[in-house]
Amino acid sequence: MQLNFEPGRFYHNDAADNLLGEITYTQIDDQTISIDHTFVAPTYWHHGLARQLLQAVLDLAIQNHWKIVPVCPYAKKVFQQEEDIQYLLKNPIQNQEN
Repeated sequence: MQLNFEPGRFYHNDAADNLLGEITYTQIDDQTISIDHTFVAPTYWHHGLARQLLQAVLDLAIQNHWKIVPVCPYAKKVFQQEEDIQYLLKNPIQNQEN
């Protein structure tokens, strides 16, 4: 699936130019971005589009040596579930014992 890029966002539109998914990020400083919002149209839920969008931001962060502050719930969830990407976090996830 081809993703489009504009500074601050990756997105995917269908042939009729309808937005099917997007992820937005904000440059906090020279070394840090926040992932602010992830949207996927209901017809594309469970097709991996959200993860593809997130991966595009992760790849950009790796390329630019940026750390990430996940703000949107989807990004937070993925960072909690996938230990192999947690090195990109500005503030590492702490193990919490209940």
